[in-house]
Amino acid sequence: MNLKEYIRDVQDFPKPGIGFKDITTLLLNPKALSEGVNQFVKLVEGKKIDKVVAMESRGFFFGPLIANAIGAGFVPVRKPNKLPYDTISQEYELEYGTDVLEMHVDAIQKGDKVLIHDDVLATGGTAEAVVKMVEKAGGEIVQLDFLIDLTFLNGKKKLEGYQINSLIEY
Repeated sequence: MNLKEYIRDVQDFPKPGIGFKDITTLLLNPKALSEGVNQFVKLVEGKKIDKVVAMESRGFFFGPLIANAIGAGFVPVRKPNKLPYDTISQEYELEYGTDVLEMHVDAIQKGDKVLIHDDVLATGGTAEAVVKMVEKAGGEIVQLDFLIDLTFLNGKKKLEGYQINSLIEY
């Protein structure tokens, strides 16, 4: 199944000049959703994964499904003040300014084997921030998996030295 056929292009969203890759059309199709989960599971076959870490909000669509399928825990990474317990945080750069991501301090244990998942790899800033948080917590990153890689934005450059996979490339 070609998952790319289930991605809708929305022009000028969230602002003029941006071509947004809408994955909700893939999520609407049970066969495509199941195929996506199966393809992600195959990417970690034979590897020990203790935790799947995914970023809000679209990383939450596949992250828990992958974690459940491989018998791993799921760790949500959120914007500030969204998690109810003590957190560690990581600031990262945006095109104009900075932002912060957080996860619970006890979500990753020293030596945990971690899969980082998100829907889209764009410039790599968000994923790089999550890599730093996971490593600060003592986790060992096995790989980073994305549904879509916008290759023209060179996000892999910020993640050199890590195994990076994507199911769809633009």
